[in-house]
Amino acid sequence: MTGWTVRESGRVSLFLAAAMTGVLVIIGLAYDGAGQLRSLQRADDLAAEAARSGGQMIDRARAIEGGPKEIDEASARTAVADYLAAARGVRGHEVSFPVVDGEKQIQVRVRITYRRDLLGLFGFDNTVTVTGEATARALTGAP
Repeated sequence: MTGWTVRESGRVSLFLAAAMTGVLVIIGLAYDGAGQLRSLQRADDLAAEAARSGGQMIDRARAIEGGPKEIDEASARTAVADYLAAARGVRGHEVSFPVVDGEKQIQVRVRITYRRDLLGLFGFDNTVTVTGEATARALTGAP
């Protein structure tokens, strides 16, 4: 059995230090990358549900009078804002009403900020903003 000498006590090789740093960066990429993907999925889900809630707000007065059944923009904006206010972590949203083939639709964009846990230690930005988008239309025909 050979013993270690005083020159070798408590030292780490340069290769081992570089390799461990590389391994930690790879673990950080995997962990924070998965978290960012979860945030992107959440943003898409929130945008879809907010668009659905806004798409349910038709102009009832015009519909009762026999007019076209289309989305009431003011009520839809309020419904989207109320839905997203109840959701946590939403940093902002935009609502637009594109007309496709003569039909008014509602389009919602949601922004969520994801806070990186590990990559911030290696000089990457601590936060990243992801955006989800969804479009809904009012179905007014018979089921």
